[in-house]
Amino acid sequence: MDAPDIVVPVREGAAHEQLRYALRSWAAHLPHRRAWLVGHRPRWAADVEHLPTEQTGTKYQNTTLAVRTACEHRDVSEVFVLANDDMFTMRPLPDGVPVLHRGRVRDVERALASRPPSDYMRGMRATRKLLKSLGHPDPLSYELHVPMPVDKTGMLQALDEAEHLAVVHKRTLYGNLAGLGGEEIQDVKIMHRAPRGYGPESLFLSTMPDSFAYGHVGQFIRDAFPDPSPYETPGSR
Repeated sequence: MDAPDIVVPVREGAAHEQLRYALRSWAAHLPHRRAWLVGHRPRWAADVEHLPTEQTGTKYQNTTLAVRTACEHRDVSEVFVLANDDMFTMRPLPDGVPVLHRGRVRDVERALASRPPSDYMRGMRATRKLLKSLGHPDPLSYELHVPMPVDKTGMLQALDEAEHLAVVHKRTLYGNLAGLGGEEIQDVKIMHRAPRGYGPESLFLSTMPDSFAYGHVGQFIRDAFPDPSPYETPGSR
């Protein structure tokens, strides 16, 4: 079986240093065929495929459009790896990207209940209710900051089911409708500057702009991938 493509929604108006190092990590550790940037393409990016999209909606609408655009493009592999520009693969994946989830949606909701109301939480509840109506009363959450294998046909069917939602947790909707199952892990997002919560054993990492630029985890990632990947124009910033 051919290696899958990697699909990355990329927003406009940022330096994208996290994307630079994410691409380095995938080039080193994640077997794939091509990398597709959907949305914006930084000036330094080289040898990547690019699908421009309008970014006039909310961040949720923009990323949903990016995923739909990739799924509808005939040249993107039928099964691809969906990743964000702040997801780093820290160790080799010779057998491909594993299917991972963060437990039951109801438990994630309970754990985040003390947070202020947000579009993210509204989207979580709306997606859970939609899944219940579609025969999945106790769905799993796939809202992790790790790459995820995606089947184009299945994802398009999931997005069609959620067209009426202002915010959809598309990973969760797709993962449950496709019956992916998988292994439960804690999320790997590092939001702080302190040297805790990760180490040499980490398979995946993800960062915030602040923790990447100024935190210990950012330096840890930069030290792991000091050399440019084939996806960078030499000497470019």
